[in-house]
Amino acid sequence: MLDTSLKTQVTEIFSTLENDYCLDIYASKHHESYTELMHLLEDVASCSDKITLKETESDGLLFHVLKNNAPTGISFRGVPNGHEFTSLLLAVLNSDGKGKNFPDEYIIKRIKGLKGSIRLTTYVSLTCTNCPDIVQAFNLMAILNPVISHEMVDGAINQEEVDALKLQGVPAVFADGELIHVGRGELGELLTKLETRYGMADTAEETPQRAYDVIVLGGGPAGSAAAIYSARKGLKVAVLAERIGGQVKETVGIENLIATPQTTGEALANNLKRHMEAYPIDLLEHRSVARVELVDGQKVIHVNGGEVFTTPALIIATGASWRKLNVPGESEYIGRRVAFCPHCDGPFYQSKHVAVVGGGNSGIEAAIDLAGICSKVTVLEFMDELKADKVLQEKAQSLPNIEIILSVQTTEVVGNGEKVTGIKVKERKTGQEYVKELDGIFVQIGLSPNSTVFKDIVQTNRLGEIEVDVHCRTNIPGIYAAGDVATTPYKQIIIAMGEGAKAALSAFDDRIRGSLQ
Repeated sequence: MLDTSLKTQVTEIFSTLENDYCLDIYASKHHESYTELMHLLEDVASCSDKITLKETESDGLLFHVLKNNAPTGISFRGVPNGHEFTSLLLAVLNSDGKGKNFPDEYIIKRIKGLKGSIRLTTYVSLTCTNCPDIVQAFNLMAILNPVISHEMVDGAINQEEVDALKLQGVPAVFADGELIHVGRGELGELLTKLETRYGMADTAEETPQRAYDVIVLGGGPAGSAAAIYSARKGLKVAVLAERIGGQVKETVGIENLIATPQTTGEALANNLKRHMEAYPIDLLEHRSVARVELVDGQKVIHVNGGEVFTTPALIIATGASWRKLNVPGESEYIGRRVAFCPHCDGPFYQSKHVAVVGGGNSGIEAAIDLAGICSKVTVLEFMDELKADKVLQEKAQSLPNIEIILSVQTTEVVGNGEKVTGIKVKERKTGQEYVKELDGIFVQIGLSPNSTVFKDIVQTNRLGEIEVDVHCRTNIPGIYAAGDVATTPYKQIIIAMGEGAKAALSAFDDRIRGSLQ
């Protein structure tokens, strides 16, 4: 099942294993995916004499990862190929204490502090690009804390179970049988949810405040540029981010980054991290800011989980997140046929009729992608014309199963209590309202700045963007903002990079002129 080249790579990856691992299989030989699973696991086991297989006849299709014959807490119910093949490899590597995805000591301490018996299940699609992040995060937690167990479930193989749970979006995470998360997520966000639900072990140890010359909030293009430019000035720099790469990681193809004719969001995010690692920058991932205080000119940053950081120069580059419709029914049906990622959730809508709300680049790109899966795609645009690039509009208009409706306002998501059945829209010119019956809704109306936590500190506009001058300075001395979170026009990767560099240079200029304390 694995070609020769991939086997060679896996053999190299597993060459440093120190412990013995067993893939403990419980499966029925009559299962339609039995042969596929066995070929995959046999190939993986052939890449290291530290990995063996054990098989027990059973119903279904399941295997556990054992380390030195003891449970690791990790299980896979399905065939972990596609995007989840990496999750299988990391399950073994991480169990051996290896892998570049290990968090820093403070995050590890928080994971080990989770209380109770925690049984986690994540339903995935093998075509989903967001699912591996969730699976790998929970697998890592299971390895680090013995009270946690995690099972990955392939929704396609276990379709009856998915239908019974009425799932229409992945990844979908259940904690002891209760749905706690749907869609993209990061280790820090998931950890906070578990801490809130299960509690943390008490510790008498206080976390000391850490001081830096410059602290950058956010690890996307703007934040990365700000950190690199600051570090090159010889300053002590920290980056606090939920994930390095930020929103750009969700971009499949990038073709307008000058001097880079084509790349992917994942590749760009990896390069941003690699570039920052070339400098003495403290990269502190999986952090979300709880609040910021101003104390005698110092900016005091409180992070969820208890950490505290101080700096005279704070650069906010927290980016933006998918904007919601904020209409009745939307929140109720998120994960039940209201979706935001066509790449992850599109396969659920094979031969179905869906709506894409939004006629910008992201909306028309989503419509084009979905047209290859769905029987019909209806694009609903509020304005009198599409905002997408002409080349995208021409492609969409050339596809027979894409319908474009202009000058309509979405007023309600309609459902039957279990799933979406339609969308209510109002014609802006006539005021007429009607319900368009369909099977799913993809929301693609742009991004909302991640500025909520800063609104009591710095000035923002009606859209929530942090107001900055041409030097990226906010109304508070020593606080700067760059990228999609700020009022800078045109939310583009290349512009964000330039604005991040500008914010760092402004902070350095203020420092040498003595205007920072």
